[in-house]
Amino acid sequence: MLELMFCSLLTILPDYLYRRYGQGKRLGKEITLYSVWYELRWGITCCILLTIGLITVVFYNHPATTNVTMFFRTVPILPEINGRVAEVYVGFSGRVKEGDPIFRLDSLRQEAAVETAKRKVAEVDADLVQARIDVAKSESQIVEARSSYQQAVDELDTKQELKQRNSGTVPEREIQRLQLLVEGRKASLAAVTASKDAVEARVSTVLPSDRASAEAALAQAQADLTRTVVRAGVTGQLQQFTLRVGDVVNPLMRPAGVLVPDNEAKRLQAGFGQIEGQIMKPGMIAEVVCISQPFAIVPMVVTYVQEYIPAGQFRGGEQLVDVQQVTRPGTIFTVLEPLYKGGLDAVTPGSSCIANAYSDNRDIIASPDTGAVRGFVLHAVDAVGLIHALLLRIQALLMPFQLLVFTGH
Repeated sequence: MLELMFCSLLTILPDYLYRRYGQGKRLGKEITLYSVWYELRWGITCCILLTIGLITVVFYNHPATTNVTMFFRTVPILPEINGRVAEVYVGFSGRVKEGDPIFRLDSLRQEAAVETAKRKVAEVDADLVQARIDVAKSESQIVEARSSYQQAVDELDTKQELKQRNSGTVPEREIQRLQLLVEGRKASLAAVTASKDAVEARVSTVLPSDRASAEAALAQAQADLTRTVVRAGVTGQLQQFTLRVGDVVNPLMRPAGVLVPDNEAKRLQAGFGQIEGQIMKPGMIAEVVCISQPFAIVPMVVTYVQEYIPAGQFRGGEQLVDVQQVTRPGTIFTVLEPLYKGGLDAVTPGSSCIANAYSDNRDIIASPDTGAVRGFVLHAVDAVGLIHALLLRIQALLMPFQLLVFTGH
């Protein structure tokens, strides 16, 4: 309607003024409802064509959409293990800080595992003390075996020397017995030394490895015990937390609630029509009006334009994708951020909005390669964005009445 009124000022109104004052025809006499079409047919036809062209130029070069929403991130509250709730530290909703406990699961099994792991560590420590005692015992046995071996060697040397001086004094059987005794004492010394080496290896390698394994098992058990207390991963607002003592939670089937993080950058996500694919570019100026903040026009800037349309995505599987199944055309996903700091502070996250984006051809117009005719046309294209801006302000004024009076929401 606004475009039609604007175009009529350039076509129908001049035509009427000429016939009324230039030709002297009177309204209701010569200019009647019957003669309007015949006398103003050129003005009406030009007005309709100009209106259609103006609407096309406005909506193509200055796209608008009602598919605008302020999405916000949510973090599901999930335990890492299954279990029954033993204690709840928060209410239905409230503010939590990072690391604050939210609820605790029954931890009898985890506490028993921790106690078992502690006992295993203590058992390894006791074995280590016993092994060190065995090392000291083996050292004393080595001293004793070495002494016995040295005594047998000395006695054998003495007997052999006596035999060399007087062959009849020491019988050959005595020499053989002492040789066997020396070999036996030597074997005993080697056995005691090997036993000490085994005990030392147990002290230096086996038992420390066992203790490290026991400590790892203890750390695992303590980690499992820690996981029974579910804490907030980020600072934010807890919403719709209905979990209570006695409920069973499963990380795959039943989240406990939703946590909305703080300090999330407020931005709008908009979906423009596919026909505006060549118009939408990062850096375009836009304006939005949101239902949660009526009567307020927020200046925005386009910061991101997605290069893919979601309607064309598919996942490989056992069946071929039929294009006919894509019955709903997708939109061009864009991200809008406030042009000025704090522009969206009053807008409630999740609110639906209306957005207008405006083309800017200043760089092309200022280029020396741009001709006068093209520069004039681009000036006109940028100027007609005023009509779209006016339409957005009319929508902002009528929005509360449409929602409250006509729809009853």
